[in-house]
Amino acid sequence: MNPERRPARSFTIHDLTPPRLLRLAVMIPLCVAGIALSAQQPRPFPQPSQPRPTTPTPPPTTPSTPPGAQPAVPTEATLGVPLYPNSQFLTSYDAGRGQRFYLFGVALSFADAVTYYRSTLKSRGEVLFESPPTHQFEITRFRDDTMAFPPSVTIKDYTWGGSGGYPNPTPGGEPVRFPTVIQIVPAP
Repeated sequence: MNPERRPARSFTIHDLTPPRLLRLAVMIPLCVAGIALSAQQPRPFPQPSQPRPTTPTPPPTTPSTPPGAQPAVPTEATLGVPLYPNSQFLTSYDAGRGQRFYLFGVALSFADAVTYYRSTLKSRGEVLFESPPTHQFEITRFRDDTMAFPPSVTIKDYTWGGSGGYPNPTPGGEPVRFPTVIQIVPAP
């Protein structure tokens, strides 16, 4: 006898509740940054499907800065939150409404980074995703009329699933890959 089977439930736009939308809004910049930086890594040899360039091409620029300009390295004073010691500024992106996403790489495990920010911010934070592990600490109240994203510190594990970590965008920089990335969205 066959047990009665329920039909598969389809996904609708109504399944996106405000908490799920907020989590998506936080994760998208982290994913885009990871893809953008991994795409910038030079390949040692031309791939068979790629024609050999006849003229040198300029290196790609990050989306947050105009060509030729270096992004300003933010400080604890400009961000309004403490930075983990020895964290390395990776890049920043425009979040809209006067806000920016600031990404920092740390040579620290995800669990240790979460513990550091729990004690520093005196907040338990919230687990956004269990896989890959992602934890968020809101630093001020979100105001829908003036903010694009909630001011927060979000920590993501880039070694999940056997990954080597987030590639260091600085050629020859140490470490070669960061196990953990911290995203900071300050209040506008």
